[in-house]
Amino acid sequence: MSESSESPESDAVDDSGRSFTAGAGREFAIERELEVEASPQDYWDAVTGGNAGWLWPTPPPEPRVGGAVAGGGTVCAWEPPHHLVLRHDGPDGWFNQLEHVIEARDGGTTWVRYVHSGVFVDDWDNQYDGAAAHTDFYLHTLAQYVRDYTGRPAAWVNVEAPAASLAGGFAVLLRAAGLTEVRPGDRATLTVTGLAPLEVTVDYVAPHFLGLHTADAMFRVFGRDAFGAPVAVVAHLFAADADPGAVEGALRTWLGEIFA
Repeated sequence: MSESSESPESDAVDDSGRSFTAGAGREFAIERELEVEASPQDYWDAVTGGNAGWLWPTPPPEPRVGGAVAGGGTVCAWEPPHHLVLRHDGPDGWFNQLEHVIEARDGGTTWVRYVHSGVFVDDWDNQYDGAAAHTDFYLHTLAQYVRDYTGRPAAWVNVEAPAASLAGGFAVLLRAAGLTEVRPGDRATLTVTGLAPLEVTVDYVAPHFLGLHTADAMFRVFGRDAFGAPVAVVAHLFAADADPGAVEGALRTWLGEIFA
């Protein structure tokens, strides 16, 4: 799963959305099963409708087998709302493929089998570990989206912290925000320079990731310092009067103050 568009050319993307050079490599498959509190159609719409509500904005795939996928990919399976395969192929055997198998369950929930497969070209273990951890966070966010915000238009904001965050920045950010000891279900007040105080509920806690949400937004904190990149904060904004530019500016100022 990917925070940017995908490309099958020599400049490909890994699971965090960052580019790498395609070439001879080793195949991988990240497989997950999950149950979500939504209908198969809600899940299908979320993964084919542009993704800004839970991942990042991408053009929807062309709705047919053989249809175009952003970045030069192809729709390999299109059976709404039960089976979706999107694939990018590149030189030297490189490929990147996302598969969703979607089934209704009694009680109104939906079971999903998700497989992200492809080729990593170097540093296989670290790339796999990073991709697997990002996948768990993204799928959690997807489940949160279809449960609480499905069908609501979203504005997406992505802000990277300064380069100083490469040195243990995730822990620094949590301390600055007063979120070092939180658990899923906890509530907290998040004070960000330039925004009204945010009354948030914690929904995801992992060694390098933190998920927070309000009635009208999800905030995702990525501790990518663990993977050799700056810390990032992503916001998915669902309020009709949301101002993504103001949120982006406030987050950038806040992170700049923390990592000055």
